[in-house]
Amino acid sequence: MDNFKKEVAVFGGGCFWCTEAVFKMMKGVSSVLPGYSGGVKVNPTYDEVCTGKTGHAEVVRIEYDPLKIRYEDLLTVFFGSHDPTTLNRQGNDVGTQYRSVIFYTTSTQREIAEKFILDINSSTEGGQRIVTDVVPLDVFYESENYHHDYFASHPDNPYCEVIINPKLEKVQKNFANLLKNL
Repeated sequence: MDNFKKEVAVFGGGCFWCTEAVFKMMKGVSSVLPGYSGGVKVNPTYDEVCTGKTGHAEVVRIEYDPLKIRYEDLLTVFFGSHDPTTLNRQGNDVGTQYRSVIFYTTSTQREIAEKFILDINSSTEGGQRIVTDVVPLDVFYESENYHHDYFASHPDNPYCEVIINPKLEKVQKNFANLLKNL
């Protein structure tokens, strides 16, 4: 008997190559797909999204088993692996397509995400505020195949070496208890 219960979370935290690599390491996660959401263009391409004119963000669609990992744990890693205080920017990646965003799939996810942000903002009085949007998921468009497993397929790419590797090391150090046995 299969006890796997599947839920879906969709996060945008800058470049989806980074976000995909981070969540692929997490226990209880069965699938991570890069894609686009939050815009007006139907079936956008990567090149179209990069213009910033489609309204879409680069996101990942995460399938996970809530019996093995809680949504709160996914949020902890999400907020701990990107800068949720910068509007439409992650490092050198600038534009609305790199915004920090949570696309909730249930009202419970919305409530948890909003409380999570409120708690972070309350604990950092005088600090930078979270600018992460929390909005309902309308449509998720899967990215082109060449973006799938980009980090694993291109470890020698300079972007992967300079940007993604340090991010993964940070996640491995700070969230070891939430990771698969690698």
